[in-house]
Amino acid sequence: MIISELTVDVPTSQGPMRLHVFLPTAALTTHKHVKFCGVAVFTEIYQVTGPVERFCRQIAGNGYIVACPETYHEFEPLGKVLAYDVEGTDRGNVLKVTKTLAAYDEDATLTLDFLASHPSCNGRLGATGMCLGGHLAFRCAFDPRVAASVCYFATDIHSSTLAAGKSDDSLVRCGEIRGECVMIFGKFDNHVPVEGRRRIYDVLVEKRVDFGWVELPAQHAFIRDELSKGRFDPPLSKICFEVLLEIFQRRLVLGLGPGEDNGGGHGPLVC
Repeated sequence: MIISELTVDVPTSQGPMRLHVFLPTAALTTHKHVKFCGVAVFTEIYQVTGPVERFCRQIAGNGYIVACPETYHEFEPLGKVLAYDVEGTDRGNVLKVTKTLAAYDEDATLTLDFLASHPSCNGRLGATGMCLGGHLAFRCAFDPRVAASVCYFATDIHSSTLAAGKSDDSLVRCGEIRGECVMIFGKFDNHVPVEGRRRIYDVLVEKRVDFGWVELPAQHAFIRDELSKGRFDPPLSKICFEVLLEIFQRRLVLGLGPGEDNGGGHGPLVC
């Protein structure tokens, strides 16, 4: 599916935020009457980099309207991309714990508002993101409009250290998630060690969140398709993207709720 791209600056309490928007070209030309599902994509600490743009294009090319906010819009010039180097990493990590939790949540709400009000959106919304963005997609799923979320190697959930003060409430609030959530991790992720992953899993079970869990033999950020840190794993990235497409197809496109497609775990125990 051919896609188009544009940017839209939306007002926030912290100044303008740039959204990078990707959508099927047909929504702008020959099929303006067709309605598509919307997906909010949240970035790593480096903002909207080449790998993030390509990730957004893949989703849009499968028939979704994608909106990707610049995470640090209140600190950096609009359009700023941080490099995958020591300086960019240090800057991104500093800003990650300078920005307030309320500001992160406001950005997510406004991104969903933009998608929901888009003339080509049918109102069915999902969220995804990687690294910091995986955590932000997780928090975005607290919004009842989000029917499905896919969180790639989400950092700081296990330690509750996101944002200014390094004291977030993401695990405490995860019972608010009303849609289906998929958590994806690499077994060798040193940002979210095995003990941290176990904590996330146990709390999701305790809070009765509707979730799936994917853990593969990979490092942190293994879907980032550039080679500066030597972690990109194409075959595993493909597997994870198929998981994303499946949950978005089932929960967003088809609009199936929990248990409507697989028995909800209550079927007869027949081999």
